[in-house]
Amino acid sequence: MANLTYSNGDSFTKPSKQDQELALTSYDALTEALKQLRTESPEIEIEETGERITVPRSALELLRDVLKSLSKGQAVSVFPIAAEMTTQAAADFLNCSRPYLVKLLEKGEIPFTKVGKHRRIKFEDVHAYRQRMKQEQKQHLIEMMKADEDSGLYDT
Repeated sequence: MANLTYSNGDSFTKPSKQDQELALTSYDALTEALKQLRTESPEIEIEETGERITVPRSALELLRDVLKSLSKGQAVSVFPIAAEMTTQAAADFLNCSRPYLVKLLEKGEIPFTKVGKHRRIKFEDVHAYRQRMKQEQKQHLIEMMKADEDSGLYDT
């Protein structure tokens, strides 16, 4: 998808409508192909070159997930789990402002290291924080529903 970029400035370009349509068609085809695979290392062929390559099934599953996101008009970035992120990239991942993220870092909510004046955060730590927050939100929602139920405000 030529229109999709990820630059050093952490800026994303969303896929065009044409790319979204192509991604949806490709997603559907790849989903069906994955259902029929019998091996963990399938061989695929690049039609234009005739080159055949063996890839891990997990890579094809990742490609399927990327295509699904692109078909919805979402920009996508793929990076290693052990990768370090800038504060802006981490804030984007958490869908919060960079100043708010910095407050979380300074409070010790998410571990980080400093490289000169710059903070670096491991992706796995940002992901773990997001999972904790999702779990807390879920728990709060359950508690609110229970309180409403106890008050007779919520019909089951």
